[in-house]
Amino acid sequence: IPDIPADARWAQNGVPVAGGHGLGNATNQLYWPFGLFVDDDQTMVIADRDNHRIIQWKMGDTNGQVVAGGNGSGNRLDQLYSPPDVLIDKETDSLIICDQGNRRVVRWSRRSGTTQGQILIDNSWCYGLAMDNQRYLYISDYDKHEVRRYQIGDKNGTLVAGGNGQGAVV
Repeated sequence: IPDIPADARWAQNGVPVAGGHGLGNATNQLYWPFGLFVDDDQTMVIADRDNHRIIQWKMGDTNGQVVAGGNGSGNRLDQLYSPPDVLIDKETDSLIICDQGNRRVVRWSRRSGTTQGQILIDNSWCYGLAMDNQRYLYISDYDKHEVRRYQIGDKNGTLVAGGNGQGAVV
């Protein structure tokens, strides 16, 4: 986690580093980009939700590269359906993706030639995910109003927040 001073300030006007060419499905366009993850080498992976793909963008490039999905919406292992979040698992050099429309979490290798994902967790309407230093995977489930923590290979996880239905009571 970066050490950012409490009084840090950012420029008020940002510059596009991905997309910026209007809504669309070309490799220089995005369509409802949701989650993103920036790697140590400043490579971004972006959950391009309504293009049903994960697109990778290297700093300074004018076009991204589709690294997962991109074969239309669907439930085949080479497809994604409205993915809202993605992260990079550095230990396995893979992407972990919320495949929300298919109610699953999938892993895609970042190695060249990968054409499909592997289902890690099913029956989860995943909206967001994170991984800690011990490689526990945290998944927010939009439908169940809960957050679960998973060890890699675990299918059930441990409830860590919510789980009592929808509501505003703390």
